[in-house]
Formats: sequence, structure tokens, C-alpha cells
Amino acid sequence: MLFNFGAHSSLLLPAVATGALATGWLLLRALQRRTLADVLLAMLLAVPTLNIAQQMLGYAGWYDRHDGYTTAMLYGPWQLNLLLGPAYYLYFRSLTNQEFRLGPRAWWHLLPGLLQLGLVAGALSYDLLWLTGIRGQPLPNQAATIGPALGATEVFGHYLGYAQYVLLPAYCWRVLADYQRYNHYLQDNFSDTERLRFAGLRQLLLVQVLALVLSQFFTLASWKFGLSDAVSWYYFFLRGFLIYWLVAVGLQANYAAATTPLRFDTAPDLPVIPEPAGELHPAPAADAPGPQAQPAAGLPAPPLAPELLAWRGKLLALMAEEQPWLEPELTLTEVAKRLRITPGLLSKVINTGCGQNFNDFVNAYRVQEAQRLLADPRFAHYSLVGVALESGFNSRSTFNRVFKKVTGQVPSELSRPKI
Repeated sequence: MLFNFGAHSSLLLPAVATGALATGWLLLRALQRRTLADVLLAMLLAVPTLNIAQQMLGYAGWYDRHDGYTTAMLYGPWQLNLLLGPAYYLYFRSLTNQEFRLGPRAWWHLLPGLLQLGLVAGALSYDLLWLTGIRGQPLPNQAATIGPALGATEVFGHYLGYAQYVLLPAYCWRVLADYQRYNHYLQDNFSDTERLRFAGLRQLLLVQVLALVLSQFFTLASWKFGLSDAVSWYYFFLRGFLIYWLVAVGLQANYAAATTPLRFDTAPDLPVIPEPAGELHPAPAADAPGPQAQPAAGLPAPPLAPELLAWRGKLLALMAEEQPWLEPELTLTEVAKRLRITPGLLSKVINTGCGQNFNDFVNAYRVQEAQRLLADPRFAHYSLVGVALESGFNSRSTFNRVFKKVTGQVPSELSRPKI
């Protein structure tokens, strides 16, 4: 029988089917759209899908047939876990920087995993293609299912696999460290950061490391107490939920990254390049009153160069007259275009002249508008979601979080005029 639908094999089948279908669809879309993030997400899905598929087919009886099915189990690329850590790192870079490409330096990260794959491909090529296929010699070991090349590489591949216990935590730690600076990048360049935080992916990284620790626990417990395969099955069943989680989180992240011009560079502490003198065109001071006219926390404003002071006046005038903060997805680049200055100069004006990052600067205007609407009897019939959207926020969750950050209370705590 091709597949034995027992309890253990059937319960693993949905996760394997989901992972296989999502991997194939992502690779097809990557070919059509030339999107690197889709390729790397497909790799992240393929690795655990192959792991679980090996167990599923084992429970379905493929190891016990001693024929071509057993040979497929022995020569399949089921264990490519050394690709997992580097793939998470490269995937994060592809999401956060649209200009990122798999150059020569990036391929070095994948080298351990490619070595794993190369061992499998080499054994398969020699044993099945050359020895059996071309020379016509039967496989010598275990009822003609294992050849000499597989036996020779099996021990080396086994010890090579232990490198995952170093690589995966190391790469996860690096991605989580980059996340901190990526959040600063978002705060400095975007007024709506919620969908660009990729918070689900960050949580998944932590769970992925936990799953690695759990697998080692099962390995040690099996060695110490002689646990049956039925006990270790629970680990693979639980790991199947990571596939569903990665599909949901990854597709959302790929969509957000594809529709937003992200240019985050993971290189830390890059030197600040001064703006060319020709970029500065002093404008008449226009220190129009606004929520950001003074630095945050009531600190005295630092002395500003005359050109920065002039640009701050123009910025505050733009915010008061054109109200660009009503656009939910307003970016630093868009405001810089309207002022006809570089984003780097505008960031310096906001950080130095207003004492805040771009996100806080824009959201303060939105909160001020929301407070006005909440106090206005003409808008008493508006729901909190309606007030949030009218004030430039993109969602109620963001509205609540920012409103509490600025005012110290959530919008629902405010008393509103009755209709």
C-alpha cells in the first residue's frame, strides 16, 4: 500500500500538505514576480515540511517495505536543518530592504546547509545513478536499499547535523538584535509602523529556538530512558503548528514588504554623511504653533543652526496648513518631497529641532486632532474607530496605543458629549 492512513501518519499529513502547497506556490510566484522574499520563505517552509514528511512516511510504513519506497526514505533530503538559521537571517534582510540581493557574501551563510544537501545528492548520484542505474549493480546493504556512498557519508552527515544547535540560536540572536535597530528605523521614517514591525516573525524565531531545545530534550530522553517512536511523534505533531504559523506570518510580511519601500541596512553604527551645502536653502522662519513646537518632555530646545531653524518653521507651517498627518501611511520621504529637501536633512530637523522621531512627531498631531473630535458635539455620533480614521490612524489598536502613550489614558476613558 502506498500510504497507510494510521493515526500517527494521518495527523501529520495536514501539516505536510500545507507546507508543500505553500512552498510550491511561493516558488511559482517568485518565478513570476522575481521576489527574493518568496524564495526564502519557501525555503523556511520546506525545511520543517521535509522533516515532518520523513516521520509521516515512516509511520505510513515506507521504512518497512525494503523496496524503492525504503530507498526513497534513505536517500531523500529530509534533514536540511542547517539552512534554517541562515534562511531566517536572509529572509529578514529581504523583508526590510528592497535592494537586498543574494550576493556572494550572502551565499556563504547558506554554505553549511548546501553541504548537507550536497552529501545527500552525492550519495544518491553515486549509489542510484552510477552504481545501480548505469553499471547495473544492486545496492549491497539491507535488502538492496542502501549503497556504499550513503553508508560512507551517513556518519559525517550525522555529526554535521549537530551544527544546527549552534547556527540556529546564533542567527536568531542576530536577527533579534537587528530588530531593535529596525524598530528605530521605522520610528524615524514611517508614521504607521504596525504592519511593518513583523512582530509575528520575531515571536516565531523565539519559538523556533524553543522547538530546537525541545527536540534535543526528546533526543536525550530517548537515549536515557529508551522512549518509543510514539513519544517523539508528539514533537513532530507540535512542530506542524509552526508551519501554519509561518505561512500566516510570512504571507502577511511579504505583502507588507512588497507594498512599502523599506531601505533598512543591517550594518550597525553607520557614519552620518553630512548634507551637501547646496541642499540648504534658508527659508523665512515660520515657527507656527503646533504640538511639536517644543522638544519632548519639556526640555529646553537646543540651539539650532539658522538653516535648521528656518526649515523647522517651514515644516511646522506645512503640518498646520496641508495637514499631511491625516494620511495614514505618511512617510518621512513624502514630507521631504513636499518641502523639497532630502530625507536626511528633514530627519535632522525633526530630531534636533523638535526633539522627537518622525513617528512621534506625526502622531502627536493625530492625537491632538482626535482629542478635538472627541470633545466636539458634532462628532459625538462617531465611534472610536471613526475618530481614529478621521484623525489619520490606520487602526483602532494603533490609535489606542499612541493615544495612551501621548496622553496617559486610552480614548475610551474620556468623557464625550452626548448626542
